[in-house]
Amino acid sequence: MAISARELHTTMSTFEILFFRSLIGVLVVLPFIMRNRFRDLRTTKFRFHGCRALVQFSAQLCWMYGIIHLTLSDLTAIEFTVPVFTAVLAVMFLGETMWRHKWIATLLGFVGVLIILQPEGSAFSVAGFVMLLGSALYAGSGIFVKYLTRTDTPQGIIFYMNAMQLPLGLIPAVFIFGWVTPAPIDIPWILAWGLSGLFAHYTMARALKLADITIIFPLDFLRLPLMALLGYLLYAEAINPWTAVGGIVIFAANYYGVREEARRGDAPQRH
Repeated sequence: MAISARELHTTMSTFEILFFRSLIGVLVVLPFIMRNRFRDLRTTKFRFHGCRALVQFSAQLCWMYGIIHLTLSDLTAIEFTVPVFTAVLAVMFLGETMWRHKWIATLLGFVGVLIILQPEGSAFSVAGFVMLLGSALYAGSGIFVKYLTRTDTPQGIIFYMNAMQLPLGLIPAVFIFGWVTPAPIDIPWILAWGLSGLFAHYTMARALKLADITIIFPLDFLRLPLMALLGYLLYAEAINPWTAVGGIVIFAANYYGVREEARRGDAPQRH
């Protein structure tokens, strides 16, 4: 997704790129909605779907800004703060308990952020802080999803998000930033951009169904060295050692929180 977004941004605006992602999402999910005779669209929380779409779209704008101005390794390392923000927001808005291990994981996570965003680091810039804001917004979007799953289906949640984001991307792309008709060379990048996002969601959900989260979650950390390698090979981006150290600290914080949460869930419950 990151590479596709970078390649597309050389010819079209951020809003047009986000429009195409939403369009592909709608087209892919719509057949499943129709197969269920549109039952997945029944909801009493239309307002919450709108808020989630707006927060998610804002997060994507921050992410796109980071894609353009940060190295891929810096972007990915900062993105690992999403679970840290999610833990805090879940306590504030969903009434979840902030157990000791969550406090420890949160504090360690912010230590990792400070390491990455130190004045000597390559991520210490407006783009770095914009990406940090984007991570917080992604966490907020996740809180909305967790709330909506209590009553609505995953297909409905995904469809509403993409459908509501269509005008948010299309209107600015046409009337403010100037619509650019995609060239034939852009089509593969557009398809890769839209389909990879949906496929990533599916494969993660499938993996979590087949194995414990404490097994799956560490594999997600492979994104950091892989993105750093791609950044070096494709864009000659230097790998900042402080980014690697901060990313490892953030990952350790997240893994500790996930492992302790799994242990607490497996422990016998006292009545």
